[in-house]
Order: sequence, then C-alpha cells, then structure tokens
Amino acid sequence: MTVQTHKQMANFIWSICNLLRGPYKRNEYRKVILPLTVLRRFDCILLPTKQKVLAEFAKLKGKSETIIQARLKVITLVPFYNHSKLTFEKLLDDPNHIAPNLNGYINGFSFNVREIFEKFEFGDEVRKMNEKNLLYEVVKKFASPEVDLSPAKIDQMQMGYIFEELIRIGAEQSNEEAGEHFTPREVIRLMVNLLLSPEQDLRKSHVVKTIYDPACGTGGMLSVAENYIRQLNDDAQPLLYGQDLNDEAWAVCRSDMLIKGEEADNIKNGDTFTDDGFPKDKFDYMLANPPFGVEWKQQAKKVNDENEKLGYDGRFGAGLPRINDGSLLFLQHMVSKMRQPKDGGSRIAIVFNGSPLFTGDAGSGESEIRRWIIESDWLEAIVALPDQLFYNTGISTYVWVLTNRKEKRRKGKIQLIDARQFYIKMRKSLGNKRNQIGDGEDGRVNQISEITKIYGNFKHDEARSLEIDGVKKTLVVSKVFDNEDFGYNKITVERPLLDEKGKPVVSSKGKAKGKPDADPDRRDTENVPLKEKIDDYFKREVLPHVPDAWIDHDKTKVGYEIPLNRHFYKYEPPRELEEIEADIRGLETEIVKMLAEVTGSGEARK
Repeated sequence: MTVQTHKQMANFIWSICNLLRGPYKRNEYRKVILPLTVLRRFDCILLPTKQKVLAEFAKLKGKSETIIQARLKVITLVPFYNHSKLTFEKLLDDPNHIAPNLNGYINGFSFNVREIFEKFEFGDEVRKMNEKNLLYEVVKKFASPEVDLSPAKIDQMQMGYIFEELIRIGAEQSNEEAGEHFTPREVIRLMVNLLLSPEQDLRKSHVVKTIYDPACGTGGMLSVAENYIRQLNDDAQPLLYGQDLNDEAWAVCRSDMLIKGEEADNIKNGDTFTDDGFPKDKFDYMLANPPFGVEWKQQAKKVNDENEKLGYDGRFGAGLPRINDGSLLFLQHMVSKMRQPKDGGSRIAIVFNGSPLFTGDAGSGESEIRRWIIESDWLEAIVALPDQLFYNTGISTYVWVLTNRKEKRRKGKIQLIDARQFYIKMRKSLGNKRNQIGDGEDGRVNQISEITKIYGNFKHDEARSLEIDGVKKTLVVSKVFDNEDFGYNKITVERPLLDEKGKPVVSSKGKAKGKPDADPDRRDTENVPLKEKIDDYFKREVLPHVPDAWIDHDKTKVGYEIPLNRHFYKYEPPRELEEIEADIRGLETEIVKMLAEVTGSGEARK
C-alpha cells in the first residue's frame, strides 16, 4: 500500500462522517470515527481465529480474566481477544437490536480493549446514534468491503499511518478543543530531527531504543520518533512509553499502539506529577509538548511534599515554578529519567512558550531550575519557532534540546537558533494555526532540513539569506554562547539613611556598629554578568553616580535567564523623511484620482 492509498483509505473512512451531519458537529466526528476504526481493525484481525477462540473460551468458564487472556492470546497471536459470537457483519443481521448488540460485542473484548472504549465513552455515542437512527447505517458503512482493514490487506505499519491520518484530520476539525493534545506534525518532525540526527548508533543491527513522552496526548511524538528510527534501520526496535491525563487522548494513543502491534501497556493514564507511571524507569530519548501556561494548583501538595522531603533524590529538587505555569516541572520530571552517561545517557526535546526562558528573578524557582540545568551542562540548544504554528494558540514557541552526553565541541556551550522566519503560509488557516514549517512535501521548501542543518553546523553568527515580506534579507540564525553568558549576580546596592540635616545615620548596635544604616527607600539592585567581577562592575557602573553606595553581599543571588530575542535583535534605522513624504504624496494623488472616478467631479479632477 502506497502513501497515497493510505491517505485515500483514511479519507474514505472520514467520509462516513457525512452520515453524522446534523446530530453531530464537525468537531465531534472523531468521537465516532476513531473508536469504530479501532473496532473494525480488531474485528478484522480476530476474524480468522474466531471459532477457535469461542471453542477455547467455552472451556475456560469460571477462570480469571488473566488466565483467559493468557490462553486466548496464544490463539489470536495478538494481546487481545473477543469472546462474543458477533462480528461486524453479524451485527447487521438484526437492525432492530443494533445498539445492545454492539455494546455486547464491545463487552466481549478483553479488558485492555474494553478499557479503551470506556475512556472513549463510546457507549454515549452508541446511544446517541441509535436515538437519531444513524447507528445501523454507520456500522453498515464500516462493515463494507471498502473498509476491509484485515492484516492481509493492510499491514501494521500502514494501518498505523491510516489511524494517524484520521487522528490528524480529527484534531484539525476540532482544533480549539483537541489542539491541547495534538502537536502539528511538522513541529514534531523538527523536534525528532534535532533529537536524533546526531545519533551514530541508530543504524546498528537490532538496536533497541526507549522513547518516552510524559504528556503524550494522542501519541504523535512517539509515532514520528518511531518512524524516524525505522526508516533508518528496519531491524531497529524502538520501544514506546507515554502517559497522559486526558482520557480520550490516552484512549487514542493506546489504540494506536495496539493497532501497530506495540506494547500498549506502556501507555499510562494518569497525572504525571502525582502518579508517575514509570517511577523507576530511565529512557534513551524523551520528547514532550506539555500544556502551555497551565497551573498546577491541584498537584501542589504532592509536588511540594516531594520537593521538601526528597530534594534532588526526587524529581523537583532544583526548585518549583510559580503555580500558574507547570512547564518547568515537566522538564525536571524528564531530567529525572535520564540514563547516567556511563549507561549511555539520554537526549530530551521539549517545546515551551517564552515564559521558561526568562520568567522569575534571581533566586526564584524558575531561575533556580534554569541554573541547575545550565550549570549541569545539560542545555544543548534552544530553537525559536515561528508564531501561529499551533491549533490552540498563536504565541511564540521554543524547542529546548538537552542531553547529559554532549559532544566534545558542545561542552560548556549553548546554541541559540532563530528559526522564526522559517515558515510558509498555510493555504487555509486551522484555528490559530496560520503558518507551518515547510517539510518538503508537495514540492515545497524543506525548512525542517534547513533548521536541522543549522543546528548541526554549530556555528556562531551563521547567517542565511531569507525572504521576509517579499524582501530579501540576510539574518543571523545561529549563535553559540558559553554557559556562563546566561548567568548573573544580582547585587543589592545600599545607600545611607540620612538624618534631618542630610548626614548619614550611624548604627550603634551589633555588627553594623559604627557603620551607616541603610535606607530601604534608596535601595537598588544591579545584575552583574557572571563573567565579570562584582567589584569591578560596581566601581565602573555604580560609584561614579552614587559615591556613598555600598554592596550588601549577604543579599547577593545568582540568577539565570535566556533572553533569546535580545541576542537576535537587529536594529533597522527608520526610512528617510523624504522617502516617507514621497509615499504620502503618492497616496494622496491616488486618493484624489479614485475620488474623481467615483464622483465624476470636475473639482476632484482639478
């Protein structure tokens, strides 16, 4: 089956939505199409062994589900079974009882499949379609020869492509709602390229790699990473792990794993912060697109307890961000799952909004987390992406790449890449998504490859000629810094408290006896780059302006921030006044001409 035909099959399946028009809105179609596609695929897989399973099941009455599943898996050769006498075709034999029969058929599956349909809340859709007299016709469409999803016709990989295409279509049609759980494919491909392109061992025979996403949504990142590795090496064995709190997203992801023959039990349902599905596991590669700016108030007690009681032996030892944005908690969670360098180390790619770059003053939770990451020499690169890439937000986003096994040339360094101009306009907007990073499809420019190449070049002040608003410009797209370039000492500058005569008030007690009292109203702070000596900076920048000032060294704090936009800012002088005036005169002439044509006024013609 070619790429074109897998898209054709996905489009045909999605066309069944035409039957749903009226009772269902476009953004609700996926609630029917995705579960029924899963059901039809499983029905086709189990059909050849149906009679053997029924015969064996009859012998196992009274046995536990664990024993039943173990015995029936030997017959089905897949990790699930169905002991109902019904099939998709037999469901059509009794149109008057289609709803209870379909529910009974679903209940005949093993627990790992029943659980998926419970999370889909598919029983509600069965009831709704039945009430609107749609259910029989929809099931009939899925049971038709045109939707033959048997393994003999469609192998696991191609079925995976079909299902992923359906997930994509469903997410695009319900962008506002599903955007939280669906990352645009070109963004995922870029993240996977940045994560895996430096890896030298992915072509080794039968190489095994573990890939983890702690906010896996519908599983897009895991699937793209898996495909990348398999395209490099047919014999590779990528093992996928993920967790998500949203029931529907989890059900889709787990379905995708079962459809492709992956270990579906490695996809956990639950809150990553309060109920880590993999408390003792370490992974080779990790990717995530955690929700932007989501508060963690509900998880606060558990997270605070772990921070206070376990410190760095837990996941959140470096610090806690403000309650209204848990992004950096996800990053700390992922860092806790890195393999030790002696065991091969790990690589991480995570997409954030701008907040984690600079939010939080020296000593704050965010700054302390950045400090821990940078001083540990784990931050490898940050890529600024174009805006308006995501379905549910138009804000600017950034990909962070981290590893605990940097190449020699990258040790002690951080690369910043400005890819904000690497985009093409979409032919049709999808929610807030108006731009996309060109991926080379349909003969369009492959900007994913260009950005990956810039990352691999690792050059300071690398420049590219880019077309912006129809004008060719040469812009710097890559800069390389020392880790210390992003750190600073925040010093507290004190000045004396003055009496009514304007003379300093001298302390008469304690360690400060004989020294001027500090005036809190005249207190100020300065950020001194880590690479500069505090005293030198103070003498040069402060004392010439306030000779009576001094530094309270007890209040000095180390902070870290990454002002990426500032580093790539390029001043463009305003146009010459004569040029602007000429434009205005030209516009005035045009307006007068247009008025004359509209009114036919001789006065206007003058």
